[in-house]
Amino acid sequence: QVQLVESGGGLVQAGGSLRLSCAASGRTFGNYAMGWFRQAPGKERGSVAVISWAGGTIVYADSVKGRFTISRDNAKNTVYLQMTNLKPEDTAVYYCAATMGFRRATLGEIDYWGQGTQVTVSS
Repeated sequence: QVQLVESGGGLVQAGGSLRLSCAASGRTFGNYAMGWFRQAPGKERGSVAVISWAGGTIVYADSVKGRFTISRDNAKNTVYLQMTNLKPEDTAVYYCAATMGFRRATLGEIDYWGQGTQVTVSS
């Protein structure tokens, strides 16, 4: 069992930056691929970034490449999403996710979800 708690969301102006954190409980955090997903009003939840259990493989959505960086610290059971040059279209609820298997994570087959944190980017 893994419990995920996100933090770091908020209101920021376009062009600004935010860093999201996701703290995981459980001793097997290092076994899971981790990801950040987002859902805007009226839209389906979609993948933002996924990182393998050791951090060696990362996949980003095209819309965030070059602006967002996912990372993880397995010693702290934490995954991060550094977001820069934020745009109004980045406004969404951001969810942390954990899955056994990197490929499953990229396909959105998620074993555990966090509760979500709101990110709002004003123009």
